[in-house]
Amino acid sequence: MKPPIFIAGPTAVGKSEIALLLAEKIGGEIISADSMQVYRGLDIGTAKPSAAERKGISHHLIDICDLTENFDAAQFIRLAQKAVEEIQSRNKTPVFCGGTGLYFKAFLSGLGEAPATNPELRAELEAASFESLLRELKERDAEAYEKIDKQNPRRVIRAVEVIRLTGKKFSEQRAEWKEQGALPIKTNFYCFTRQAADSHARINARVDAMFARGLVDETRGLLTHGLEQNKTAMQAIGYRQVVEHLRGERPLAETIELVKSRTRQFAKRQLTWFRRQLDPEWIGLKPEDSPQEIARKIQV
Repeated sequence: MKPPIFIAGPTAVGKSEIALLLAEKIGGEIISADSMQVYRGLDIGTAKPSAAERKGISHHLIDICDLTENFDAAQFIRLAQKAVEEIQSRNKTPVFCGGTGLYFKAFLSGLGEAPATNPELRAELEAASFESLLRELKERDAEAYEKIDKQNPRRVIRAVEVIRLTGKKFSEQRAEWKEQGALPIKTNFYCFTRQAADSHARINARVDAMFARGLVDETRGLLTHGLEQNKTAMQAIGYRQVVEHLRGERPLAETIELVKSRTRQFAKRQLTWFRRQLDPEWIGLKPEDSPQEIARKIQV
């Protein structure tokens, strides 16, 4: 039975191309660890693998939800474990690839014991001002307030919800990861990084390409399929800003620059999360490095 390989890193670092080449070399199949690529229709803005790439190498956990559905880490664990078993039964190697750090940690270490969402409380919190939620989180759990992504309302709402439901600090509960059912494998886990200037240039080029490929039209079409009602999907960088553009909140040129800025900030937060929460083998990539050479280096 061939153990999984885990390839992680911030957005636009180049992990998808390397994972694809690696899978070709070792006879692998790719399991997406991306919280947005699970949604059908979110194609351009999530840099989803092309139809040709998916035809050449089997991909799992992509396009498995409609925008009317919710998806979380618990579902990811269940479906990823099933995919691993299926891939290994074919004597293939599972290759995880993505930038959602929580999915990697949840798969390797299990989930904490945080309570299920309470619909009534969730509705109350979603109706409250974001500023008031941040104040409450700061007062009741300063540690969580310092570490949490303050530009992500969904995570702040969840933190306050858990605190209210349990009466305990969110930061303490997040630390209590279950080991039962978790994979003991901590090897074969690689995280890619790039120097800031290189990363920023790649992000800017990717965003320009997304808009050139039709991100605005894609978003306009998704609005008719429930994009605005899906609070998780609306956190996807690019879509939220384009929705605001379509509402007339800012011109297109300004929107493009805002998406670049938000993406750079997101990439930085991703790296911080991986450094604090996981222990991968770090691989620094340079502009002159070829994806083929990197794939050969990590081939096991």
